[in-house]
Amino acid sequence: MIVVLVGLAMMAAAIMRLGQQAQTSSAQELMGARASAAARSAVEWGLYQAFKGPWTSCSGASQTLELAADTGGLRVTVSCDSRLFNEGETSPGVPRTVRVFTIDAVACSSASAATACPDASRATSGGYVERRRQVQAVN
Repeated sequence: MIVVLVGLAMMAAAIMRLGQQAQTSSAQELMGARASAAARSAVEWGLYQAFKGPWTSCSGASQTLELAADTGGLRVTVSCDSRLFNEGETSPGVPRTVRVFTIDAVACSSASAATACPDASRATSGGYVERRRQVQAVN
């Protein structure tokens, strides 16, 4: 009788542990999806800043967006770099100059509002999520 009770208790503990792991994995997947969406939105925000806002000739410009209230604890660091390149000619002997923008957005679940993403101090802790998006655009 005692052997049966001990066996049932062990099975119940195993089922509880599996359920807890499934719940943790599901929460981690949800935060990953939110981080991916936040990084994608931040790239679009960065492109707007580069084409229409104050980053028209950005070189090392960076800003951390605080999205914790809307995304469950995420923040995104957006950085911009641009370079001029000669691409073809506008008329014979006159080079056509284009500006290539590189917008990089890193979304993470950093604990500190003063910390930019990626947060190296939390990268090895459980529950930390990070997603990166990078685009290049020509103006």
